[in-house]
Amino acid sequence: MPPLLGTLRRLALAPALHEVSFAHRGFPVTPTPATRRLEAVPEAVVCGFEWGIETRGQAELVRRLELVEPEMRGFAYEGATMAYTVRDAMAGGRGGRARELLSGPAVPHTFLTYIGIGFAMARLPRVLWRGVLPDLTGTPYHPTMSWLAVDGYGFDLAYFHTGRYVDEQRVPASYPWQGRPDYFPRAVDQGVGRALWFIHGGNAPAVGAAVGRFAVDRRPDLWSGVGLAATFAGGTDAAGLAALCRIAAEQGDHLPHLAQGAVFAAKARAFSGFTPPHTGVATGALAGLSAEAAARLADEVAGAGEQPEYEKWRGLIRDRFPGA
Repeated sequence: MPPLLGTLRRLALAPALHEVSFAHRGFPVTPTPATRRLEAVPEAVVCGFEWGIETRGQAELVRRLELVEPEMRGFAYEGATMAYTVRDAMAGGRGGRARELLSGPAVPHTFLTYIGIGFAMARLPRVLWRGVLPDLTGTPYHPTMSWLAVDGYGFDLAYFHTGRYVDEQRVPASYPWQGRPDYFPRAVDQGVGRALWFIHGGNAPAVGAAVGRFAVDRRPDLWSGVGLAATFAGGTDAAGLAALCRIAAEQGDHLPHLAQGAVFAAKARAFSGFTPPHTGVATGALAGLSAEAAARLADEVAGAGEQPEYEKWRGLIRDRFPGA
């Protein structure tokens, strides 16, 4: 039997599996095998969250997470990180569960676990945000990729509050993440772009139309998020990906942003140790590279600069795709 406190935390903070379904959320998605596979992504996150809330120790949690099929395992770790972040916050910032998980068994899923922190942020008061990012000194990509926590926050807002953040296109109040409140809205939009891919079930014309309804200055980051989601999670075929490129080009100079998102996704998959076939299909269509070459490109251009290191990295990747 799960501890009573854990059960109460889960009921208060986590949606039930049916609540993350496309139909329950009212998303305009026609059910197909491909959309059902996409729908399994938020379900895996919910499962990871429930395990992270209710299990007594990390060893038991990891045993469960490692039973998840490789393609979906990172999403389960994402949910578990969300749970551990919440539990640490409830301990007044004295908990070390997230740090122990993210610096240990979850390292291969670093890109997604940062997103899990962002999911927790969407459910915690901002006064607690100061302590949500654990000290992961010595682990790969820290703190560079911590901007993915803000991306995760933006995804959560768009997925669960679609009317407000997609239909009405509201912009949440900024926050000095990594000392850069000016960059915060851009990282949020990268997450909103990822959410648009799920909200429209990977339907390229619908996703492109949704991006096109946003202000012009927000579209580059939205397209980056779309490219990341399409490449990491899948959801369409080569024809759909070609349509995505065509629409991004029609809206402006957005192909390099689409390609940059695909490269980040390929790197995240490679780092996890498992790259599904759809990732290579997407990098070929969106970036003209194999999944392996896209992951190598991410490593080749990694570096720091006057911009946030994260954005410098993203920009150097985009520079490899002038006009794509």
